[in-house]
Amino acid sequence: MSVNHRPVWAPDDVDIETPSPARMYDYYLDGSHNFAADRELAEKVLSVWPDLPHVMRANRAFVRRALTYLVRQGVDQFVDLGSGIPTVGNVHEIVARLDPMARTVYVDNDLVAVSHSRSILADVPNATIVYADLRDPQSVLGDPALRELIDLSRPVAVLMFAVLHFVPDDDDPAAILAAYSGATVPGSYLALSHATADYQPERMGEMQDVYRRATAGMNARSREELAVLLTGAGYELVPPGVVDMIAWKPDPGSELTDPLGGDLARYSAYSAVGRRL
Repeated sequence: MSVNHRPVWAPDDVDIETPSPARMYDYYLDGSHNFAADRELAEKVLSVWPDLPHVMRANRAFVRRALTYLVRQGVDQFVDLGSGIPTVGNVHEIVARLDPMARTVYVDNDLVAVSHSRSILADVPNATIVYADLRDPQSVLGDPALRELIDLSRPVAVLMFAVLHFVPDDDDPAAILAAYSGATVPGSYLALSHATADYQPERMGEMQDVYRRATAGMNARSREELAVLLTGAGYELVPPGVVDMIAWKPDPGSELTDPLGGDLARYSAYSAVGRRL
């Protein structure tokens, strides 16, 4: 068993022995806010899916495209659920370049992610972080810090980038999405990216087995399951619907810089944006 040493930036009450998906994600992107336990389990994941860092970077590219679309629809309020540890191209940075008045609330239940976010956002007037679990919409949406920035009587974009697959069926993701939808007004949006086993079920199954050792296991879902989750929660899918992550409104010429050559099976991830009816 690896021995973890608590760095000075780590909150005293964070569990550094149990791997966290947020800190593993940070490691995949060459971040520095992770512990030995996170790195050890992340390396096991990478032994199963070596392309994962490329997948994570493709997810970041989708985040940018989705946010650009949402701002162009007039949305200026964003709630980023399961936001993780801040990295290059944070939501508030992307939307502020498009609309300086845009407001962003990050939400995470990982203390390292929350602590690091607070230090980064200390002098940012239109962004904050809330320590909460996305599976408890009432606590998230009722948090005073969120209510200070987000006006729920106006359209809001709820963001679930690479996080819903850490919510098991036992936690009723349909009810969770419905709760966020029900708390927002028509014209609001939900944007998500999500792992799938549609292409490589055995390999994805191996990766899910590894993630069972983390604080949250992975739960890949099919294209049909994701479409049902969104439409069942009252969202109308924005064209092109639930599609492969690299195929959602791709940038012109993006195929020329794709490190995986457009191999959808190597990405094994879907994305979608839904508009609240």
